Amino acid sequence: MTRRTEWPGGSAEPGGDPASDHGPVEPEAGAGARPGRRSRGGAGAGSGFGEGAGPRARSSTRSSGSPSSSRAEKGEPRDPVEQARSICLRLLTGTPRTRKQLADALRKREIPDEAAEEVLARFEDVGLIDDAAFAGAWVESRHHGRGLARRALVRELRTKGVDSTVIDEAVGQLDAEQEEETARELVARKLRSTRGLDRDKRLRRLAGMLARKGYGEGMALRVVRQALEEEGEDTEGLDELF
Repeated sequence: MTRRTEWPGGSAEPGGDPASDHGPVEPEAGAGARPGRRSRGGAGAGSGFGEGAGPRARSSTRSSGSPSSSRAEKGEPRDPVEQARSICLRLLTGTPRTRKQLADALRKREIPDEAAEEVLARFEDVGLIDDAAFAGAWVESRHHGRGLARRALVRELRTKGVDSTVIDEAVGQLDAEQEEETARELVARKLRSTRGLDRDKRLRRLAGMLARKGYGEGMALRVVRQALEEEGEDTEGLDELF
């Protein structure tokens, strides 16, 4: 059966036919031959081919198919461009990804660079790959969902291969006031679990939590100091702990 893979945009190109993978055919036994007895010596003896090839030899031969035939049996296209399309569409199902993430995946699958570039460029043209949209959505989700500061968001987007200019534009939607307000909310949620500890330990635990989320030392100290003061803690000398 010819397998068709849909291009983004509606066109389709056929994939390759699955390769056949049959084992050797055992010839019929000649006159006087005893059933179930293997021939010794002669052409093909011990090779699994020709007279005397038993079930074990045939099974071994069938199981040693080539990688291309194995892929065909699994329904994967054999043409590199078709393979690249199939891989990218599968990875993009339900999860946006950057161009670099998809390029890395194609490289791991040993897709030729020319075929990978053709597919990635096509996917960008039709909007299936959009690093700017990805970065904007990532900042929105990770800041409001996890409370990450701009510094942490920049670090994460870099690891995903987003261009520096695109990153700067995405994190630019967060201003200093919004970032500090999020830091205060994080401290307020964590504050109760630190009650009963001495002041210095509370300070380190709360400031450390903010630091792991990418907040700078100055902002962390200011936000934690204010939260402790509102609880009646004496914050004199806290600066010396940083």
